[in-house]
Amino acid sequence: MKNKFNILKEKLSTLLIAAMMLVPAFQASASSHREAPLIADDPLADNTDLYAFRSPDNPEMVTIIANYIPLQLPHGGPNYYTFGENIRYEIHIDNNIATLGDDIIYRFTFNRTDEDPTTFFNIRLGAQNIKMTYTLEVSNDGGVSFSTIITNGAVPPPNIGPRSINSGVGLGVSYQSLINSAITPLPGGGSVYAGPADDPFFVDLGGIFDLGDAPRMGGESHDGVACMNVHVIALQIPIAQLQKDGLSAAMADDILDGDFVIGVWASASRRAMRTLNGDGSESSSGDWIQVSRLGMPLTNEAVIPIGEKDYWNSLSPYAEDAAHFEYFYNPELGLYMDDDLFGGAVPGLSPLRIQKASLGAYDFTNGADGLYGLKGSPAVAGTALDDAIFGTLLLPAAGKPRSVDLWPIFFTGAPNFPPYQLATGKGGNPLAVGKPFINNFLPNGGDMLRLNMAVPVTPRNDPSFSSLGLVQAAVLGLTDPTYTATADLQWIPNMDGFPNGRRLEDDVTRIELQAVSGIVLAAIGLWYDDYDPLVDPSPVTTDLLDVYTYTTGVEANDTTFKSKFPYVQKPWSGAGKCSGLPVDYLAETECDVPTDLSAVTVDATTVNLSWSAEEATTYRVDYRVVGVGPVMKAPSVANFTTLYGLTPCTNYEFRVTVKCVNAGENYTTEWVPFSTPCRMGTTTENMMEVYPNPAKDKLQINYFTNEGGNVAISVVDVTGKVYLTQNTNASNGYNTFLLGLEQLNSGVYFVQIKNGEKQVIDKFIVTK
Repeated sequence: MKNKFNILKEKLSTLLIAAMMLVPAFQASASSHREAPLIADDPLADNTDLYAFRSPDNPEMVTIIANYIPLQLPHGGPNYYTFGENIRYEIHIDNNIATLGDDIIYRFTFNRTDEDPTTFFNIRLGAQNIKMTYTLEVSNDGGVSFSTIITNGAVPPPNIGPRSINSGVGLGVSYQSLINSAITPLPGGGSVYAGPADDPFFVDLGGIFDLGDAPRMGGESHDGVACMNVHVIALQIPIAQLQKDGLSAAMADDILDGDFVIGVWASASRRAMRTLNGDGSESSSGDWIQVSRLGMPLTNEAVIPIGEKDYWNSLSPYAEDAAHFEYFYNPELGLYMDDDLFGGAVPGLSPLRIQKASLGAYDFTNGADGLYGLKGSPAVAGTALDDAIFGTLLLPAAGKPRSVDLWPIFFTGAPNFPPYQLATGKGGNPLAVGKPFINNFLPNGGDMLRLNMAVPVTPRNDPSFSSLGLVQAAVLGLTDPTYTATADLQWIPNMDGFPNGRRLEDDVTRIELQAVSGIVLAAIGLWYDDYDPLVDPSPVTTDLLDVYTYTTGVEANDTTFKSKFPYVQKPWSGAGKCSGLPVDYLAETECDVPTDLSAVTVDATTVNLSWSAEEATTYRVDYRVVGVGPVMKAPSVANFTTLYGLTPCTNYEFRVTVKCVNAGENYTTEWVPFSTPCRMGTTTENMMEVYPNPAKDKLQINYFTNEGGNVAISVVDVTGKVYLTQNTNASNGYNTFLLGLEQLNSGVYFVQIKNGEKQVIDKFIVTK
């Protein structure tokens, strides 16, 4: 890994001083779900959530999703919510520590058309009212100049219901087709989508803001944004376009390369003057004034006090008010995690208790000194807490205990530098060098999502995938023998999770409450008070387990996420289960024709079939030999089924029939052809083939043998270096093995299977 901290050290002091001295060029009012007084009255300009993650199905891309317009009822007609005119919606990206301010800005402005103003209906006979289109501009010089890259971009209408969307008296299409047609390619690669969607956030709003009643003491918790829609602006952008030097992820020095860190924030701005005209219209004029912003989730909602919320929303992350830092040094939520203060009054948060005597000496509760007593001592020399390294950034003064964990999480990110490494390998000294697990350090801005784009993706179907993000990565790095055997840098599942960026699945409310309760301090070796190595050498104590297992009661979205861009689920229908009737969160009344049908051959006689259809439905697969029949049926309960006993070297075709739950209507696709291979159909020798080739994250090995038993599988590069080994059993006939390739870089490799004295070898290519 390149050591960039000498460069950072030279620039950091100047950058921080400049950032804190900047006076905002404007001060306006009013972001998150109705969290500030003035923006609550302006929902069209209200940021609700921001996400930034490496795309799971296309890791050379980063997806950024900015959501606006909170708490939309799907049946909120006749004037349904949509993007506002006279608003600038912007996504800001900082990718270079050497420049103070934005480096890239994507700006969206929207225009409304009423195609049939003679009706009160939103959609009728193919015509749309409140029809929105957008112009997308991009600046690559921090906002000095903009170029237009999309005009008249399509925005799908609200999902009013099946008569307005599906029937001949409406638009006569499936809603998914409207989404598909609105996904627009970007110049140079990537895609953009702007339109309505299910609100992907999940939280017990009623419990949290009922004085911290989460999980609820009086009954089961409720997802306060279930069955609600938002409006989404989603960008999928090649990493090389976001990285400051134009490098792809494959060019990173390692998976924590600091040159691949970006900061992301979103905003909405309005004109300074709004005029209500006598004819019922309105106009606007004057300078553009920021009225909403969002970086890290829940900052303004649950950290900034109500008297400062509107002011906070007017600021740029590059011109934060230093007075606001106190709310991170001594967070209000910390008061309710301290039994000496108000902890007993908030029983829902009782598992969350902050270290008062970590390692017998360090108190991180509000008003205490934390690690400040070590300032200037030999103990912190050469660490990030050393004034000679990062100045007074992390130990600014006494009485600011969370300056070493909460403040950098929100305002600078954490460097791959002591003490911000896992306790694994530290030998009991939290300030020593440990096992790397995060580097999203970007200190020349304030509240932003910070994402290291070099960190590999954790597949969403990986058994180790967790909505706890980096908290779960830390747990694995501290407890799993796969990772505790060495303090070297390894890829640990969920290193790509919040707060290293933010994935749609990440339970950010739970993670941030755990962070306030000191779980980050514990991860680096500042254990909870009940840790006594003389009694029990394990730091996995009751206090630590209480914090780790804490739940708000709502841990997942009320519906699925999609496997492809834009990943958010389509908006709830205004005539479906979320239209005011009792809900079960399982099935929508409208569904779409399956798309993206594909056949993935496993071996000569077994074929996996898959398709995209996001609703909860019942599926049936018909298949036949082309031109011969008869039609054979294979029921399926998911978007995937396997056909067994097929004939090698044969042309087949299949189709999918979908029955929508509660809809009483079936949809059937056209026949889709596929063929079974011949290569291994009649062999009697040990043979192998690999799929796919080239591969990215996983490799499937199809292996035939007449001599079942233990086999050894290994992967080597062209120099003979061994990267992967696996011993397993093979049965007589066809076998399928899966290998994870996350630790392999792009290049040429060989997979070898040894069965006693016999071996077979095949070549494959990895592209990342």
